[in-house]
Amino acid sequence: MNIDSFKKQHVQILTGIAMLRRYAQEGIKENAESIANEVVTLSSVIKVHLAIEDRVLYPSLQKNAHPELAAMGRSYQNEMKDIASAYAGFSRRWNTASQVSENEDDFRRDANTVLKRVHQRMQKENREFYPAIEAV
Repeated sequence: MNIDSFKKQHVQILTGIAMLRRYAQEGIKENAESIANEVVTLSSVIKVHLAIEDRVLYPSLQKNAHPELAAMGRSYQNEMKDIASAYAGFSRRWNTASQVSENEDDFRRDANTVLKRVHQRMQKENREFYPAIEAV
């Protein structure tokens, strides 16, 4: 199975998270417009990525002749539900500059929690899941 498009989306997601981190470090209020725009952009990539995983990747792994890979796919899919839900809430809360600039501390706290989970998940997939898929 060719997973190059998934890998490219991971790069886009991790780059978006890094941009949000940079904007926050430079000043949330001063970069509220850029932060909100990046949240919207990142959300688009994440939505597409999750949809393709659910419609293509996970179902094809379930049909795979390798039971270990099928089980791994089920586990990753189940784990992702909570992460995706948390990110969806994050993106709804922080997609406008006014919301970001008026709630700096809440944004920082939410970003540190939610984006950390997304980042860790991307790294785990890059380190464990994708190599397992490519090995078969």
